[in-house]
Amino acid sequence: MILPALGRLTWVPALDRPDLLAPTVLGALRAWADADDRVAGGVAVAAIDPDHADTATLNEVHGLPPEASANCVLVSGRRGEVERVAACVVPATTFADVNTRVRRLLDVRKASFLSRERAVAESGQEYGGIGPLGLPAGWRLLVDARFAAPGALALQGSGVRHSKVLMPGELLCAIPGAEVVDGLGVDR
Repeated sequence: MILPALGRLTWVPALDRPDLLAPTVLGALRAWADADDRVAGGVAVAAIDPDHADTATLNEVHGLPPEASANCVLVSGRRGEVERVAACVVPATTFADVNTRVRRLLDVRKASFLSRERAVAESGQEYGGIGPLGLPAGWRLLVDARFAAPGALALQGSGVRHSKVLMPGELLCAIPGAEVVDGLGVDR
């Protein structure tokens, strides 16, 4: 797989720059690369100014197309005494359909975003840099089906605010445990 490139950032193979990845992300990426030959050459990382980590600012400053940006939101709900947590990856041009689609997928009465404090503590990633790699094993990973489209790219959090990860959408959809879901994101 050819290393993706996008905008005015300098992209390098993510595994070559462990300093640009949260430890949980690096561990997950290494394990995934051991199991899937496409990963080492298909997942890229670029350093960014952490003040530009916000999607809109990042896209403007670095000439990135908004449709390539992915947002990862962490959601939980309860069914009886059992809590169910999911990471939802949607195009940044959409909102995660938490109140309908995610709630039904989790089979809970009410789904809510994890608090900032809890998201950081449990994900092992920095707020504003949370991505789908390296999340706790018990969490579901729901990925919007738009990323499975031919040629789709997924620009996402690296677990830290000073970099971003880029991969083809087909790889995002192939992260171990990922569930590809139609209609996960609702157009803005």
